[in-house]
Amino acid sequence: METDKMSKVIAINGSPRKNANTSALLQKALDGAASMGAETELIHLVDLQFKGCISCFACKRKGTKFISSCALQDDLTLVLEKAMQSDAVILGSPIYLGDVTSLMRAFIERFGFMNTSYDNKSFKVFTGKINAAFFYTMNFPKPMSMLFKHAYRLNTGTLKKLNGKIEQLICTDTWQFDDYSKYDASNFNENKKRKSRETLFPKDCEKAYQIGKRFA
Repeated sequence: METDKMSKVIAINGSPRKNANTSALLQKALDGAASMGAETELIHLVDLQFKGCISCFACKRKGTKFISSCALQDDLTLVLEKAMQSDAVILGSPIYLGDVTSLMRAFIERFGFMNTSYDNKSFKVFTGKINAAFFYTMNFPKPMSMLFKHAYRLNTGTLKKLNGKIEQLICTDTWQFDDYSKYDASNFNENKKRKSRETLFPKDCEKAYQIGKRFA
């Protein structure tokens, strides 16, 4: 008797910290997907040795074998392959100085460019369908989160090349330090941060969990 194919959901953490806010949200999403029977994997970019796009244009040459794949061979090669073979991809990054981390930026360069066509009006080369989400975390409160809408817009444009549904989660006012007294951080109120951690972050985790369930 034929059984339904298990869906694959991959999460990619662009934070240099493997056990902080971004990874927690991504893991919640994977937990949600797993609860629906999906096969899941969390990848931390900080563990890998890789570069951003080097403009070799191998993926744009006539007759290229690098269609929705990257010719550059390094630790990111297998990750890109896994992403393109998945049913859903969930990216996560803190906002550093107005944009995603350098780790995530380098990933997006490779991931986005290999899926970009120079030969049709849609600028798409991928003909399949992969659902995609982007989770953002930041120290700033919610009213300031729209200062970074340029990053959200550009990354959404990259995800649209995958032809699936797109979701976005913006987690604000995050808890950064285990002990605020050890840092020069008087611009931030530790009590307010703790309250946000105890009340708002669990809600964001639940949102992440539900996105994972929808993507399974």
